[in-house]
Amino acid sequence: MSESTEIRSKPVKAKVRRTVLKAGGTLLISLFSPLPAFASQILAVRVWPSEDYTRVTLENDANLKTNHFIIKDPERLVVDVEGIDLNPTLKSLIAKIQPNDPYIKQVRVGQNRPGVVRLVFDLKEEVNPQVFTLAPVDKYQHRLVFDLYPVNPPDPIAALIEKGQWSLDKPNEPTMPPPVAEVKPPFAEPKTDRAPQVSRMLTIALDPGHGGEDPGAVGRGGSYEKHIVLSIAKRLKAKLEQHPNMRVMLTRDGDYFVPLHVRVQKARKVQADLFVSIHADAFVQPTANGSSVFALSEKGASSTAARWLANKENAADLIGGTNIKNHDKQLASVLLDLSTTAQINDSLRLGKAVLNEIGGVNRLHKNAVEQAGFAVLKAPDIPSILIETAFISNPEEEAKLNDDAYQDRMADAVAQGIRKYFAKNPPLAKGRMM
Repeated sequence: MSESTEIRSKPVKAKVRRTVLKAGGTLLISLFSPLPAFASQILAVRVWPSEDYTRVTLENDANLKTNHFIIKDPERLVVDVEGIDLNPTLKSLIAKIQPNDPYIKQVRVGQNRPGVVRLVFDLKEEVNPQVFTLAPVDKYQHRLVFDLYPVNPPDPIAALIEKGQWSLDKPNEPTMPPPVAEVKPPFAEPKTDRAPQVSRMLTIALDPGHGGEDPGAVGRGGSYEKHIVLSIAKRLKAKLEQHPNMRVMLTRDGDYFVPLHVRVQKARKVQADLFVSIHADAFVQPTANGSSVFALSEKGASSTAARWLANKENAADLIGGTNIKNHDKQLASVLLDLSTTAQINDSLRLGKAVLNEIGGVNRLHKNAVEQAGFAVLKAPDIPSILIETAFISNPEEEAKLNDDAYQDRMADAVAQGIRKYFAKNPPLAKGRMM
């Protein structure tokens, strides 16, 4: 999935025309404005299609009011936007709907009545629309967002199987033996050299940071973090799946935004054994450099820099744009309250194994796994780490991040760290309630 070419229009100021007429020696002065003084202006339109949902964003210079409703047979979503007039930027939305959009056939745009523009989305299937506004943040002004979710979303595992990216659990070469506490029997038993084996697939969730409305950090050369980390994640996925007992789920496989809590939810739905979030760091000083690995902290951050980074990454929902009113309160409670000491300890072990490997690819910013309150690491039952592959704000490291060879070496190092983690921390048999 790729972002449609963005067209921005400059705010139009109301023009005043002065007309002077002679009538019996009397001057008549007529003043009028071709645009209503109250009309807001659409500054940009963007469309982000994905298998999860399609997002349409209208960026404007004021907060807009809307009314929307569904029409059946055929399925259509009708949205009336108040306080605007039709302009070329809004008309360009028609051309942004691509034939491969999973949920939208086409869109029609017209002036319904003075000060009200009507959008009609012809749909490919029944959707559950979420229409909401976002306050100005970062580089964005006011945004009006339409998120079109399928009423009957496919099961995540079934969808991956259908695409040939997932295999059912079946006996393979044994993975690694699970940790078994030694229990001395009350009587002598014959000794055996064979350790208990677990024969099942290992499921790894890879999370390329940012996406869609949220570009992440932007390098001086114009590189977007969201594109670089997706590329690294896809390389890492391919390397891990070369092993017959490993399979990988990407929280996003294209350029679209996934809210932080949904990334965690996706990992839990596929009963992931590990969660690895991939990023490319940025700092106010362009001299900052090196790679880092982070785990969750039950208490405070391990350093001021770790706290600053966690706060920045946790702001992704504000920039990417999520419907706060629609958050699952029960899920939010789980993410806040159930992260366990055991999960954090496992995360630190995973982080150390990965850090040791990536240190052979790039200088380490810190020689130990750091900790802070990253929202995306709050899966209560999955060891989770966040990797900062390099500082995109450093011109030299930005060049590395755009280099295919560097991306490949980084993916190799992370894959090797994951394998070494499993070698020392064998997985238990599946039995979690999701």
